[in-house]
Amino acid sequence: MNSLTLRQQEILGFIRVFARDQGYWPSIREIQKHFGFKSTNAVAGHLLALERKGALARVPGQARAYRITGDTAENGGKTFADEIDVVEIPVYGNIAAGFPEGVESGNAIARLQIDVETAGIARGGKSFALRVRGESMIDAGIFDGDTVILEVRSPRNGDIVAALIDGETTLKRYLQPRGQPPYLKAENRTFPSIYPVNELLVQGVATSVVRRL
Repeated sequence: MNSLTLRQQEILGFIRVFARDQGYWPSIREIQKHFGFKSTNAVAGHLLALERKGALARVPGQARAYRITGDTAENGGKTFADEIDVVEIPVYGNIAAGFPEGVESGNAIARLQIDVETAGIARGGKSFALRVRGESMIDAGIFDGDTVILEVRSPRNGDIVAALIDGETTLKRYLQPRGQPPYLKAENRTFPSIYPVNELLVQGVATSVVRRL
């Protein structure tokens, strides 16, 4: 790897520490704010330079997604190396963790970069994120304001899912008793279970939760 400038080393270090502590990469604006850059273009320029020098590598098939390469750095005679396999996931808006609400817009409102291990998703699978609104899943550790990562696949009994039920969306636990139709169960005793009248369509299975402290 070509030698890095002091600023490039600082940015790479910030990304590594942020990703370890938070489980996902800082956004360009978070890097901009941390270093006091006047524009996001300055951040993009540094990321491009880090890529050219081999400190970052683009993740194939993921726009604007990188991983930190496995080059080693010396620290008191010890070496350490990390590769953070990062994917970029679209955030499609809010989902009710309460009573079902109208369907959000189908367009992504943001992008989230998160490492594959933290997200709990399969490399190459189709995933997306939704911001939680409501308190019906608090006993499962999902709170108002969290961001939930979901994978597009068929649900298993007991999975937490984003579901379209009779034309409205909600985040609940998917249950299907033997020989009976599936229904959605809240993880908060003050909320009732929900049984579909006509339609229950699972849009994604929750794999992990991102929370900002």
